[in-house]
Amino acid sequence: MPSALETLVKILRLEREQGCNDTAVIGGLSKFSDHWVHDAHAQARKPEHHLLVDELQQLLRNYGQIENRTERQKQIQYMQDRIMGRIPAPPEFQPKAEAATPAPVEAAPPPQQPEEEKHPPRPQQEQRREQKAPKQSQKQQKPAQEPRRKQQESSRQPQRFTEGSAGIDEFAARPPPPDIPEPPRLARPPRRPRPQLDPEEALDVLRGLRQPVTVVKGVGDRMAESFHKLGVHTLNDLLYFLPRRYDDYTQLMSISKLRPNMLATVIGTVREAAVKVGPNQRKLFELTLDDGSGLMDITFFGQTFLARQIKPGDQIVARGETSIFRNRLKLTNPEWEHLDADNLRKVGIVPVYPLTEGLKARGLRSIMKRAVSYWAERLPDYVPAATQERAELADLGWAIQNVHFPKSQDHRRHASNRIVFDELLLMQLAILGNRREWQSVPADPLVVSDEWLDSFLQAAFPYTLTGAQQRAIADIRRDVAQTVPMNRLLQGDVGSGKTAVATISLMLAVANGRQAAIMAPTSILAEQHYRNIGNALSKLPGERQPQVALLTGSLSADERAEVRARIADGSVDVIVGTHALIQEGVEFHDLALAVIDEQHRFGVEQRGLLRGKGKNPHLLVMTATPIPRTLALTLHADLDLTVIDEMPPGRQPIQTRVVEPVARERIFNFVESQLEQGRQAFIVHPLVEASEKIEARSALEAYEELSKVFYNFRVGLLHGRMKPSEKDEVMTAFSRGDFDVLVTTSVAEVGVDVPNASVIVIEGANRFGLAQLHQFRGRVGRGQHASYCLLIPDNNSAEARERLQALEEISDGFRLAEMDWKLRGSGDLLGTQQSGERVTRGFRAMNRLSEFVTPELVELAQREARTIYEEDPDLSQEQHRLLAQRVQLLQDERSDVS
Repeated sequence: MPSALETLVKILRLEREQGCNDTAVIGGLSKFSDHWVHDAHAQARKPEHHLLVDELQQLLRNYGQIENRTERQKQIQYMQDRIMGRIPAPPEFQPKAEAATPAPVEAAPPPQQPEEEKHPPRPQQEQRREQKAPKQSQKQQKPAQEPRRKQQESSRQPQRFTEGSAGIDEFAARPPPPDIPEPPRLARPPRRPRPQLDPEEALDVLRGLRQPVTVVKGVGDRMAESFHKLGVHTLNDLLYFLPRRYDDYTQLMSISKLRPNMLATVIGTVREAAVKVGPNQRKLFELTLDDGSGLMDITFFGQTFLARQIKPGDQIVARGETSIFRNRLKLTNPEWEHLDADNLRKVGIVPVYPLTEGLKARGLRSIMKRAVSYWAERLPDYVPAATQERAELADLGWAIQNVHFPKSQDHRRHASNRIVFDELLLMQLAILGNRREWQSVPADPLVVSDEWLDSFLQAAFPYTLTGAQQRAIADIRRDVAQTVPMNRLLQGDVGSGKTAVATISLMLAVANGRQAAIMAPTSILAEQHYRNIGNALSKLPGERQPQVALLTGSLSADERAEVRARIADGSVDVIVGTHALIQEGVEFHDLALAVIDEQHRFGVEQRGLLRGKGKNPHLLVMTATPIPRTLALTLHADLDLTVIDEMPPGRQPIQTRVVEPVARERIFNFVESQLEQGRQAFIVHPLVEASEKIEARSALEAYEELSKVFYNFRVGLLHGRMKPSEKDEVMTAFSRGDFDVLVTTSVAEVGVDVPNASVIVIEGANRFGLAQLHQFRGRVGRGQHASYCLLIPDNNSAEARERLQALEEISDGFRLAEMDWKLRGSGDLLGTQQSGERVTRGFRAMNRLSEFVTPELVELAQREARTIYEEDPDLSQEQHRLLAQRVQLLQDERSDVS
């Protein structure tokens, strides 16, 4: 368990990385200090420790009142220096000195002789210690004269710990590494005068980045194939092939100083290494690492092949989270590599890149060093000088150099900010250019009267729409009445009524004698829309009812041919389908409006294919995945945004509770009581199968176990490795009530209604983002029954508890998404926006550096992109020529920007 000071150090580091916005903990540092101070005082051992805690509490309480970000950075740095003992305490927080007892006159030391001045005087503390120490007999002095070898051996015993052993005493007194220089800090990144390059020469350099990676010295055809497996094909790919982590040799800790639950990088010599048989008769590879201060056990489950790579006497670097097993400190399945002595001699921050067969860590670093050193000095900076000055950005070459080989963490932060800003800016400009191109082709306006809309609402919907739904309909009516085609994103929480808005939108086209279509990612969701939309339209008065058809891959060949014929001759008004809608052979008679549900499951190419089925129809895309507004406006800059931020009245709140793993049996008893009442349950797991690297419960293991626990009930299994048809079949069976319990991973479809499901249990809940947990929670509470969401974490850290407790208190998915963004970065949120599971090369920096995709940086890039676009939408002005070339390069790389 980390000490209070260690916890505070992590929070201060996170606060600094997030831009000093007082967002590292929920409620800010002031609120955090009220809880923290009690633990810190409880662990204090000396008066000076209590004074340190009091000083830190005062600084934390006043932190939120500091308005200047630079001053906040100074405050953070001061607190870190005080904790590490690098600077002394101010006078008001120093222990009061006891009154000194005057020494007797006869005890006064004699005047020093001149020759003694040649020797530096010893510290007074040492002199006093010698004066007070009684003379020891030879027998008493013996223990102090034991051979140094025996002392060293005893000090290198494996670390043993008991609960709470990592106290403030050890941490507060820990000095900084004695022989490591203080890393340089940067208040702002350097900006050098730009070299005067001939514009054509600069364009040639940018075009040269399209050359294959084989032009780099040392990269042959065979190595190029290895690079291709990692998505590196060109010089540009290589320069933006970013490290997956950094080993900071300026922050190394010895084994004797490590504590449980720390993310640590350890360097040492392998003393023992052997393949053994572990629990459940599984073979494992185990070694003992010695760094001179202590010994540490390292275990690799399921990786016995490492016995051929790691031998006794080897020096290795291992990085992972420390844990305790049988009261001994250890690492389990850490990342590792053989020690490169050059890295240790340089004492710096060393990049660690993704590897594949044919690429070794040391050789890859040499290639990257060579390429980066050459090109960083030659890259023309394509961001306009005015933008660079307003945004306080580093030079591009400096940023490329320091994102790969940073001189300090500050250098890395400024470099990463520049790289992420560039990607955000280029992406915004590319998407805005696409929007301009799409909207240059006119669409047919769709106009209906207020009287028609009122009569349709009264006939189709037996309830009053919420204010948010009415505002969304007003936005859509205004868009489709224009000749400029609508491109609108409708974002609404689970159960907010997006389907009703979509149904009304489809009818705007039907009322004008035109066709409309809605595309869903799965057959089961398409069938659900088909039933709901069909029921709503069947209530309309009149002689001719609008005709609704369903087109999915599950139809037989004859059925598909019949539906396609009816779509082509115009006898169908509303078409509901899956990807089958955009396949060859599907021809619409007169498509005027298209709706895409769960749009994050489709790429821009697929949107374009659906648009191409008509005369540039109006487009509405919908999502129930909560994305912070700022990020949504960046990722979907081509779409106007409407948010349904109001829930229909009468929807029962879902009772959410965090439950410790030890109470799992009690949870199952509660689930069984719900099943006995005729309800159904979801049980979600983070993994499909048991993993050697991740200690988490898997769906396959749980399915076997829960089939025995709920032996009186029917248990089903759903996971991502099933074929799409198999997943649809299982989900349909669960919706029908064929299963009482569904054991699943994260693939349980968003938007699928199972009104009878009243409880969802989420194992390893701390492994999911808040927005994703909120999505899981939305699988229940869709009927009239009281519903429950039970969260079982497998990590009891303070951060995990705080995040999950927020889910207990907050039911607004957008608030949770904003909170997740601030706490965890944008990684999860960006992941939900990718088409399928493949990460496109155009998003490489934002995915690798997701912790730097902060709200402030996104807003800054968004503002600068719109400024440039409004001034020069074609990017044809002289100062934007390089930028236009870079946008084109991005468009060529990204498969989903066309």
